[in-house]
Amino acid sequence: MTTIEHASEFEFIQGLSAELSSKELIFPTSLNATMKIRKALSNQDISNDNIARIISAEPVVSAQVLLLSNSVMFNRSGKRISELRAATMLLGFAAVRHVAIFVGMKQLAEHQAVGQVSQHMEGLWTRSLRVAALSYVLAKDLTRLSPDKAMLAGLLHDVGKFYILNRARQYQNLFVTEHTIWEVVDQWHASIGAAILENWDIDDDVRMAVMDHRAPNLPTGIRPTLTDVIATADFLDRHFVANTLDSVNWDALPVALRNLHLTRERLDQLREETRGELSQILKAIA
Repeated sequence: MTTIEHASEFEFIQGLSAELSSKELIFPTSLNATMKIRKALSNQDISNDNIARIISAEPVVSAQVLLLSNSVMFNRSGKRISELRAATMLLGFAAVRHVAIFVGMKQLAEHQAVGQVSQHMEGLWTRSLRVAALSYVLAKDLTRLSPDKAMLAGLLHDVGKFYILNRARQYQNLFVTEHTIWEVVDQWHASIGAAILENWDIDDDVRMAVMDHRAPNLPTGIRPTLTDVIATADFLDRHFVANTLDSVNWDALPVALRNLHLTRERLDQLREETRGELSQILKAIA
C-alpha cells in the first residue's frame, strides 16, 4: 500500500472512530426511523394501539407489515387485513420487529449508491438474506436456539460492511483504489458491526455472533451457540455459492460445524430447506 493510501485509510478510520465514540452513527434517515421502531417495540408493556401508531410513521414498514399479515404464512383465514392494529395483533411483536430491521437493512443496501459501491451493496444484501435463511434452518434443525433470533443475527452479520461502504461514499476523494476500501472493510467490519448493534440495543448474543463469527479460535462446546450457527451459515454459504463442498475436509472441520454435529449427509436437506426459507423471506419483504 502506498503512503497516500495509508493516509487515506487513516483519515477515514479517524472519522469512523469519532462517530463510534460519540455514538452518533450516520445512517440514512429511513434506517434510523426503522431502528427507532424496533427499539420502541422492545418495550413489553407497549399497547397494540401505540405499536400501530409507531409503525404508521414509516410508510415502507407499514406496507410490509400489512403485506405480511395478508400472506398465506400468517393469514390462514384468507380474510383481508387492512388496518395496522389488526396486522400487528396477528403477527405479534417479534415478527413486526423483524420486519422493521429487514426493511431498514434493505433501505441501507439501496441508499444512493452508484457504480461499484452499488454492486457491492446489492451483493452484500443478497448474501445477508441467504445467510439469514440458512441460520434459521440450522438453528431450527440442529439446536435449541431461537430460529428467529438466528435469522436476525444472520441478516445483521455483515452490518459493519454496509456501514463502511455507505460512509465511504462521503470520502470518495480519499480512496485512490477500490482495493484500499476493501482493506478497510476486511479489517474493521466486525468491530464496527458490534458497535452498531450496541447502539441499536441488539441482544448481546447477537452482537457476539456478529463480532466473532469469523474468529479462528471459537471454543468447543456441548451446546451450540448463536456464534456457532452464524459461523457455520457463513462458512456453508461461501461453499454453496462457489460449489466447492467437495473440497471441504470433513475430518478437519471448523469448530463451529463440529459443535453443530454437522455431517456431509445433512447438507442437501439443509440446502433445500434454506431455499424454501429464503423464498418465504423474499415474499415477505418484496
